[in-house]
Amino acid sequence: MARTLKWKDIWSGVRERALVPAGARARDWRDWIRQNDPVYAAARHPGAAEKWAASVTLLLIAAVVVFLMLFDWNWLRGPIGRWASAKYDREIALRGDLDVKLFSWTPSVVVNDLKFGGPDWAREADTANVQRIDASVRLRKLFAGQIEMPLLSVTRPDVVLIAAEDGRKSWALEPDKPDTGEGMKLPVIQQLIITDGRIRFDEQRRGLTLDATVTARETANDGDAGFVLDGSGALNGSPLTLRIEGGPFINIRRNRPYNFEAVLSGAGSRLTADGAITRPFDLGRFNATLTLEGQNLADLYLLTGVTLPNTPRYRLAGALSRDERIWSFKDFDGRVGASDLSGEVRVDAAERLRVDADLTSRRLDLDDLLAVLGGRPQTNAAATDTETTVAAPGRLLPDATLQVERLRTMDGTLKYRAAAVKANDFDVRAVNLGADLKDGVLALNPVSFAFNRGELNGTARINATRETPYSNVDFRLSGYPLDSIIPARNGAAPVTGRALGRARLEGPGASIHDFAAASKGSLSVVVPQGEMRAAFAELLGINASAGLLKLLSGDQSKADIRCAVADFNVAGGTATARTFVVDTDVVLAKGSGSIDLGAETLNLRIDGESKKPRLLRVWAPITVNGPLTAPRVGVDVGAVVSQGGLAGLLGAVVAPVTALFAFVDPGLAEDADCGRLIASAR
Repeated sequence: MARTLKWKDIWSGVRERALVPAGARARDWRDWIRQNDPVYAAARHPGAAEKWAASVTLLLIAAVVVFLMLFDWNWLRGPIGRWASAKYDREIALRGDLDVKLFSWTPSVVVNDLKFGGPDWAREADTANVQRIDASVRLRKLFAGQIEMPLLSVTRPDVVLIAAEDGRKSWALEPDKPDTGEGMKLPVIQQLIITDGRIRFDEQRRGLTLDATVTARETANDGDAGFVLDGSGALNGSPLTLRIEGGPFINIRRNRPYNFEAVLSGAGSRLTADGAITRPFDLGRFNATLTLEGQNLADLYLLTGVTLPNTPRYRLAGALSRDERIWSFKDFDGRVGASDLSGEVRVDAAERLRVDADLTSRRLDLDDLLAVLGGRPQTNAAATDTETTVAAPGRLLPDATLQVERLRTMDGTLKYRAAAVKANDFDVRAVNLGADLKDGVLALNPVSFAFNRGELNGTARINATRETPYSNVDFRLSGYPLDSIIPARNGAAPVTGRALGRARLEGPGASIHDFAAASKGSLSVVVPQGEMRAAFAELLGINASAGLLKLLSGDQSKADIRCAVADFNVAGGTATARTFVVDTDVVLAKGSGSIDLGAETLNLRIDGESKKPRLLRVWAPITVNGPLTAPRVGVDVGAVVSQGGLAGLLGAVVAPVTALFAFVDPGLAEDADCGRLIASAR
């Protein structure tokens, strides 16, 4: 009961004090200090000691103030220069007058003839020489932990920026500190004036040089106020120009976007940006509308450092934004060659560059995609059609060299889908591609082409960390119609059926041609069943009595293909036939020979055996020789001559009618074991 009463008393006291007005509480606190605080009492009624201490303090303050007012700041030029030179390992000197004004709400400094030398490896050019710098800061903001500059005026700055091939930067004060890619953050500058400025840039890795003038005017009689950077130079031997324009800095505020325009031309490309820095003086954040156009997207590597594939002429436009180290090119649309292209690209400009792209085409011209393999595309003026030459004359395999050094500079992923494909010889109807690049190893998965009937799917892996890239490929063809390969004649397809195939190869090579010329693995093509014009089936065995008569009479009858299997072992770029069988219901044909993938030539031989008795049959192998682009089909004449010699011998020794026996085929060939042959094909 007593405890309950005690809590009630406490709560009542708290409530009463809470009801006391704040002013009354403040007066109570003041009265308490007057009565009890010894410091207050000493200040109100100082003694001799307190008076002496106060006098000495005031004298010291006055002396410091007078000293600073009369101090010649030029005495500190040498010590400041020596300290800065030692700290940043380069020559830094204040060679002109130094004037500092501290006693103001906007303290200011004037520096004349500043030299900022280059590091040890770039001593040939000073990083900066400035004739005069006038700067002031707002004291109240400084006490609040912020830097706000009412004025920054720079007269005749001459800046030289050098980036070495190994990545060193002459302007980096802390070279061992990794570049986060977040962009420069400047203090708020209310009035920026740059007079007769010059910037020279030398990026040795890409062969990029730029010599630009820089001005910033707050007012001008001709209306040419604002920031202007205008320069020209070279990029890998070709001309380069850059112009950036922005409004005047007078009365600029941190919460107001700062508008700018930029145009960069070089390496066959042109980039135009019209945007705004969302938070002025924070160069790591801005938004812009970006237009890209040029001859080849791969050329943008020289401007941006981003590795892109070879393409025909392009023009793309979309929204570019930067959020510190993240760059995004979103909602862009345009054309690459005769194909439309849209999507999004995200670039993470960390110490190691990363690019992720998600791209789509509503309608793809297949020749535009073939340009990725290093082909030489030609797009008409209306951008409605592209023709691409992917290999040298007389060659089938592309010989463009993969630029492995570019693959080593970044990581990233790619997704590409083409919903429809312009009519083409391969009858491709849709494309789906994916890629993943990590530490110089490029994995392609999937590689998918959908045909009108059938599809091609596969994966590839290119290891670009080696001096010569090493690749592994595995592609599967399923359900591809033979009549798409061998066109119809007189309205009838000579061969029908669905082909299955697989290519598993690996080997070194900087181009597709070089890779094939040094590859090992296997190649196989299987036709489980189909039909062939009977005349052609008979001629597989050079059946003169049946085949030629059917051809000459225009016979369109069909012979069943029980199976066809071509299985090759590849070593050193040469594919040697392990199994080569075409089994029809009238002829069993077996082949042998090889394909030289380096020279791109064929050397094949096909021997046919009839399954039915034939009176006139020439026992002679069919030969397929010559380049892959134009193979020659013929007959082994030596075998025909030997068969004719046998007929002559029989006619001379026995009887003339006996000579016909040399051309009689009893038709003893048996059906091939198609199941085993198909299963054994890799």
